[in-house]
Amino acid sequence: MRRELGERLFARVAGPDGPRNRARIHGDPGPRWFAADRPIRRVHGDASMFIGGLSALLLQSLHPLAMAAVAAHSGFRGDPWGRLQRTSTFLATTTYGTAELAEEACARVRAVHEGVRGVTAEGEPYHAADPRLLGWVHVAEVDSFLRAHQRYGARPLSPAGCDGYVRDAARIARELGVVEPPTDRAELVRRLDAYRPELRATAEAHRAARFLLLHPPVPLPVRLPYAALAANAVSLLPAWAARELGLPRLPLVDAWCVRPLGHAVTSTVRWAMAPGRPTGASAGG
Repeated sequence: MRRELGERLFARVAGPDGPRNRARIHGDPGPRWFAADRPIRRVHGDASMFIGGLSALLLQSLHPLAMAAVAAHSGFRGDPWGRLQRTSTFLATTTYGTAELAEEACARVRAVHEGVRGVTAEGEPYHAADPRLLGWVHVAEVDSFLRAHQRYGARPLSPAGCDGYVRDAARIARELGVVEPPTDRAELVRRLDAYRPELRATAEAHRAARFLLLHPPVPLPVRLPYAALAANAVSLLPAWAARELGLPRLPLVDAWCVRPLGHAVTSTVRWAMAPGRPTGASAGG
């Protein structure tokens, strides 16, 4: 049962090319961006990434330009599993792969971003390669992944480890075009706060939240564990972000029901995946 569950999870997250990608990412010889003891490897290899990734999508949706670009160009509704698989493979490649593979992966993403341009419903132009927009996507993602790891991870990081994770993630961000990404947790918090005046929940953000939380493209047997992940993704959001999206937050329910379910689901995922294999969103590697 453990092996079957692990294989199904891996197939969903990594896609049909998962085994081949994993062999290349972990097996190819050559220097890596991150040594085996770096915090980014611990965070991206943990089951808490399932909650952190979902929470990051909700948080990122609060920037109207980022949400407009996602709604118009990402195909997350038409091919949500494909998008997840591409994202997980990118995370695995940049976290665990050779420097050459990581650079190639970042170059592909930069090329995609260069072509993502448009105008919001309010007439405001956007460009996915805009360093300001890239900066928002980065800090929202890093904050969400780190929050999730510190709450649900098997081995939460020390304060110095948290700073190390932010510094590691900055290495990837610079390669993607982010200008002066934060390199410690204090700066990460300040950068998030600096974006607050630009953030609001558009109609597209509300539609995305309903899709992710209420109408996920998951089979009926896994609706219950997915609901637990979704509830914990909402619980993980900063309070202001949950309010902006109109998502309910009840402290007692969070403490006595939602968080224990989150720990139970992430522990189950951790148990199901094969020993030694990354279990988080980077399982594509």
